[in-house]
Amino acid sequence: MSYSVSPVPARGSARTRARSGTFVQRSARWWFAGNAVVAWAGWLLQAWLTIGNVYPAGGGKYGEIDYRNADGLLGTLGHTFDFLTFFTTWANLLVAITVTMLAIDPLRDSRVFRVVRNSALLMITITAIVYAVILAPGAVHVGWQVPMNVLMHQVTPLVTLVVWAVVGPRRWISWLDVPLALVIPLVWVVWMLVRGAVIEAYPYGFINVINLGYATALRNIVGILVAGAVVMVVFKGLDALLTRLHREEAAAASVG
Repeated sequence: MSYSVSPVPARGSARTRARSGTFVQRSARWWFAGNAVVAWAGWLLQAWLTIGNVYPAGGGKYGEIDYRNADGLLGTLGHTFDFLTFFTTWANLLVAITVTMLAIDPLRDSRVFRVVRNSALLMITITAIVYAVILAPGAVHVGWQVPMNVLMHQVTPLVTLVVWAVVGPRRWISWLDVPLALVIPLVWVVWMLVRGAVIEAYPYGFINVINLGYATALRNIVGILVAGAVVMVVFKGLDALLTRLHREEAAAASVG
């Protein structure tokens, strides 16, 4: 069912190929649309809870996000920047935007869009892994935080990976795309560190410079980036495998 931007020519009449292409395109559109609904639901729910300060954290502890946020309008501004400092926020937003664009046009393609799509795939995968391994054991959620957490850290990553495996797009990960997929995560790292130095607060304990110092925090960041590069290499291998299976499927369908 997966499609490729540069499809493998199939045998058969032009009408048969056109009909098959229309079916694949429409099918892909529904997969991407479902992915978009899930991603936007989690992201918007987090925006409401964080920016609206629905469950006040009591000011937080020194060095943590929400530390010394003011009341009223200034507090809302602080909560908004807190929201935009979480890696999870960036990952889910990139997924939501890219799959929405693919739902509108499943054959959309450009160098920049490929980089953003690959970054979204990488970042949502890292989000799920880091949460499960590092953050989940100490996480406490109440009320609407529970479905928000499940959507952003579990459901959206799983749905995104399944949609990518089923409908692609295929052949979008070259060796050059492996490091390019790390550009947006690096932008997040710079933004998070600069803001953290200004407000003396960081979004996650394992990169909290106040408590760990720059050496340990940067070592942890580098470790995650290296893990991200490994994940992209795995995705490249899977993409090659799925592309080959897609070719065999298309060849068998044309013969039938």
